Amino acid sequence: MNTVWLGLGSNVNANNHIRSGIAELRKQFQTVQLSPAYTSTAVGFEGDDFINLVARVDTDLTPLELRTFLRNLEDRYGRQRDVPKFSDRTLDIDILLYDDLVLLSPLLQIPRAEILKFAHVLKPLVDLEPDLVHPTERKSMSDIWTSSGLNDETLKLLPSLE
Repeated sequence: MNTVWLGLGSNVNANNHIRSGIAELRKQFQTVQLSPAYTSTAVGFEGDDFINLVARVDTDLTPLELRTFLRNLEDRYGRQRDVPKFSDRTLDIDILLYDDLVLLSPLLQIPRAEILKFAHVLKPLVDLEPDLVHPTERKSMSDIWTSSGLNDETLKLLPSLE
């Protein structure tokens, strides 16, 4: 089994889409652990606030099989792929980390670069797994957070979504 950390986000009917996404992950994977969820403002465009969190799952799917599963899941919940990168999302689920794998391909980048760029990705990951070591940075998530300069004042902690 492989341990994978997934970033979940939505800003379109966000509560319902995030809850549905979590339920779908629980159907597919025996072990699903969740970070706290946060709201944050849209990045790169004007839009409603996002809900973001991280899920840790155990899977025997390969990275590309997992990517296919997640894309199909997003599509079932109305994900539009013919829009700009920064735009509204019904359901967005990204592979952030897959064990300590480093993979750079046209289809998939692991670890996901957004971990180091955005508070709404890194902070839930720190909350869930502070001692997890980033495979290329060789520092723990909590150390990366401390030295990142990212601002968690843009994040608002939500009550549990479970």
